[in-house]
Amino acid sequence: MSISSINYGSSVLGAQIRNINQQLTDLSTQLSTGKLSQNYSGMGTNEGFAIASRAQLSNIAAYTDTITNVNVNINLANTALQSLTTIRSTVQTGSATTAQDLNVNGQTVAQNTAAAQFGSMVGVLNTQSGNRYLFSGTAFNTQSVANAGDIINGTTTQAGLKTVMAERQAADLGANGMGRLVQSTLPSGAIQVQEDSATSPFGLKIAAVSSTLTGATITGPSGSPVSFSVNLNGVNPNNGDKLSVQFTLPDGSTEQIDLTASSATPTPVGSFAIDPGNPNIIPAVPPNPAITSANLNTALNTAIKKLAGTSLIAASAVEAGDNFFNTDSSAIGAAKTSQASTPIGGTTALSGTSPSDSIAPGFSPGDTITVNGTTLSFVASGATGNQLNVTDSIQTLMSKIDAITGTSKPSTIHGGSITINTDDAASLNISGGTAGATAALGALGFASTPITATQPPLRVDTSSSPASSATSLVNGTATTVKWYTGNDGPGSARSTAVARVDDSVTVQYGAQADEDAIRKQLQAIAVFGTFSTSPTGQYAGGQVAALSLRTTQALTPQPGQQKIEDIQTDIAMAQNTMKDATTRQTQAKAQLQTIVDQAESASPDQVASEILSLQNALQASYQTTANLAQLSLVKFL
Repeated sequence: MSISSINYGSSVLGAQIRNINQQLTDLSTQLSTGKLSQNYSGMGTNEGFAIASRAQLSNIAAYTDTITNVNVNINLANTALQSLTTIRSTVQTGSATTAQDLNVNGQTVAQNTAAAQFGSMVGVLNTQSGNRYLFSGTAFNTQSVANAGDIINGTTTQAGLKTVMAERQAADLGANGMGRLVQSTLPSGAIQVQEDSATSPFGLKIAAVSSTLTGATITGPSGSPVSFSVNLNGVNPNNGDKLSVQFTLPDGSTEQIDLTASSATPTPVGSFAIDPGNPNIIPAVPPNPAITSANLNTALNTAIKKLAGTSLIAASAVEAGDNFFNTDSSAIGAAKTSQASTPIGGTTALSGTSPSDSIAPGFSPGDTITVNGTTLSFVASGATGNQLNVTDSIQTLMSKIDAITGTSKPSTIHGGSITINTDDAASLNISGGTAGATAALGALGFASTPITATQPPLRVDTSSSPASSATSLVNGTATTVKWYTGNDGPGSARSTAVARVDDSVTVQYGAQADEDAIRKQLQAIAVFGTFSTSPTGQYAGGQVAALSLRTTQALTPQPGQQKIEDIQTDIAMAQNTMKDATTRQTQAKAQLQTIVDQAESASPDQVASEILSLQNALQASYQTTANLAQLSLVKFL
């Protein structure tokens, strides 16, 4: 019988010692690194949870970086918007309170301030965060707004605001300085005031006339072009009798001229002299109504010229600013007559069933028109929804169209001319769905369909006549500086910058310099700071006063209209959403990290205890090995 030798390398005891040594090595590594293992296979059964938790932690880290970057952009945008509100307040205070003293350049101190603030506003709107322009929408790598000098003065090939304002002023004032009105005396002795064009958007528009003049006959406003007349009929009015004429100005505002009959000497401002005759000579000269009528004619002419030279000039500047900065536009139907040969009006019937007040040809039951993709149907009666009765009025049709287009400026009828307003010129498209409807639209003055709007920016059409006698506006894209150079596509400004800040949460924080609140402020300040007049002109003070009033009003936030503070609120909501997401992620991060730690981390106390235990076992194994090594046959026996 043979006896195996005691060999450490091949014995069971040797294997146990090697195993204890390996365990000690692993535990020492755990103690130094704090990890259960250096590879996933040694992590244990919970490592699957740890891997999933690590993925979530990685996502949270990415969201944290995104939130940090978005917060930087929002904070910069909010600072910029706050600067805009400060600029608004500065210019508004100046326009409302500064004296109307003109310098040699024909401007007030408040206007000079506005010009400087306009430059500041342009700089604010071109704010960058890194390489991102904050007010360019999706075109974030493009400067938001053109240079201030180019916007005002133009370039070598394109006109700026100053040129657009000058052209518009000439068109609104007219060659005779009466706001495109023509005043004359009719063979009957009546004084007539008439607009010079039925379709022109320029100048003063006669809105209403009223009178308490004893014995006088007032006609109109009516006709196409619109006119009114005053005939004293050979009768002197009484002291205090009054003629009132209301006009609509290019910016949509209204002004009224009041002329009072007076026997006072000298004749008070705003009055016309009643001819007293001359009772002190022989034979006595009786009062002459013809002279009184001539006095009224002169006073009316003077009052119209003053209105044209003051408020009209200011309104023209405001409207020119709108033509330059705004994307709104309109489509105008030419003047037409009804079957009774009178201009169409808001009450004109849509059908031909009322000869005294209807268009010809009119709409018939079964006709349809399409407005921006929405169909309007005409029925005999009982109209509901997007239907109209053929007995309804043109005003009802216009209201339906306005409801579909969503225009902020209602469409109008004046002197037989229909103006369809829209807040988005590019989208306006009105066509007849039936032959009868197309013919009826033609009767309303729209010679061709589809009806579209002139694309802004708008310029006075001087191709066939000087500005003072122009009758239309044309698209000026090719000849006019484009002030906003960022994204102008569809969709909200806020949606032009979107960031995911949680697994199921996104925030929108985009902004565009052409948003209504920003654009209107930029427009008002640009017009106020650019306008100038002759410092010695007869109506210079009145012009600046009228423009100052309009500027103050334009810079006063109106209910229902976007304010810069609304934009700040929108992006503040985005920040609040991110703040909430951060709070949730912080809590989740702590929980996920606990899962990872429990699955992968080694407890120093436990490892130390296991090391001590193994060391004791190893010591015992070594002692046993030493004892076995001393065995011999003699000792065994």
